[in-house]
Amino acid sequence: MARPVIGISTYQEPARWGVWEMPAALLPASYPRLVRAAGGLAVMLPPDDTADAAREAVAALDGVVIAGGADVEPARYGESPDPRTGPPARARDAWELALIEAAIELRVPLLGICRGMQLLNVALGGTLHQHLDGHTGGTGVFGEHPVTPVPGTLYAAAVAEPTVVPAYHHQAVDRLGSGLTASAHAPDGTVEAVELAGHDGLVLGVQWHPEMGEDVRVMAALVAAAARHRSSAEGAPVV
Repeated sequence: MARPVIGISTYQEPARWGVWEMPAALLPASYPRLVRAAGGLAVMLPPDDTADAAREAVAALDGVVIAGGADVEPARYGESPDPRTGPPARARDAWELALIEAAIELRVPLLGICRGMQLLNVALGGTLHQHLDGHTGGTGVFGEHPVTPVPGTLYAAAVAEPTVVPAYHHQAVDRLGSGLTASAHAPDGTVEAVELAGHDGLVLGVQWHPEMGEDVRVMAALVAAAARHRSSAEGAPVV
């Protein structure tokens, strides 16, 4: 059976290579590497302008990953920016929110990583803590801390025991979005994973960066759900 096709959101940034300097659709190589290690086929989703484009892209995929990155603009959840909140990335917010909404509507398995988890929460009406300490290793350095699963959740089915995870964030889930369940926590109580209850496909967000570690189980859960989604769409059993 062909590998499930997993689309990963990208972002536009100025870049230089060879004699060229121009805007580029960027994605750290660790994301597609993790998808491959988990048995999927990674494709990049460069930003587009419309919700229709997001829906068309998602409909062609078996699974979607919303990658980490810049802070979500607080206006998206009805708040003014904290002085420590980074500059808005409005085009990226709009594109990735459209991808999330399309994935939920079309029942395409979805994994949000760091910012991606925060956007999932915002897409469903939740809010964010705009700043907290202790979840990085310093500027530009990933930290580590343990994450404990909530028994009975989809996340716990994928990763049953407490694990130490690579983390780099200063924002986190505050009020949970509609239908979301907290499925893992850090020692300080920070919500470290969320999932959409009652959804017939996997919709999961993790606050850490699994692509920066060696544990493929979170991505493997997405790839397995993507294989089931493909099989269901084709009317054939998963082998």
